[in-house]
Amino acid sequence: MIQYNYKGMSIDKALRLSLVVLTCALVAVVGSTLRDRIVNAGDSAPDFSVTTASGKKISLDSFGGKVLVLNFWATWCPPCLSELPSLNEMASTLKNDGVVVLGISVDQKKDDYEKFLKKVTLNFEAAHDPSADISVEYGTFKYPETYVIDRNGKVLEKFIADRDWMDPQIIARLKGYAK
Repeated sequence: MIQYNYKGMSIDKALRLSLVVLTCALVAVVGSTLRDRIVNAGDSAPDFSVTTASGKKISLDSFGGKVLVLNFWATWCPPCLSELPSLNEMASTLKNDGVVVLGISVDQKKDDYEKFLKKVTLNFEAAHDPSADISVEYGTFKYPETYVIDRNGKVLEKFIADRDWMDPQIIARLKGYAK
């Protein structure tokens, strides 16, 4: 058997070493793409495009010049429904102060979403994302989850779980962001 050498190493060993290095590199690249993205305060908000219940196609850029309160919710989520009255009131209270609310439902069944919207009056835009693609981009997995996004697309605050959106401290912060 003829054995070839490359810089003191057999070709067989060199090939095995190369294969190990390439495999490690591949695992590192694939592993880095599988990590869940979690958006936090200070991060850039991922862009999105969605059609609202009123038929408007909107994206993150649609709110230029205003502070966006982006709320992910579902009809099957008791805490989501619990915070809805105060979110609704906050949307009305701050609409002239440069604050807008967008509620994105992650209900899988469009019928559930549409029936719910017929029962309630919302003072803000609502949209349906049954595949939860948008919430996945934000790293949302617990509902409700809300992001306060400034006019430049930066996340200012992130709220996990339900809130009293009429809390004077929250109202003051939102007004301050909109100035």
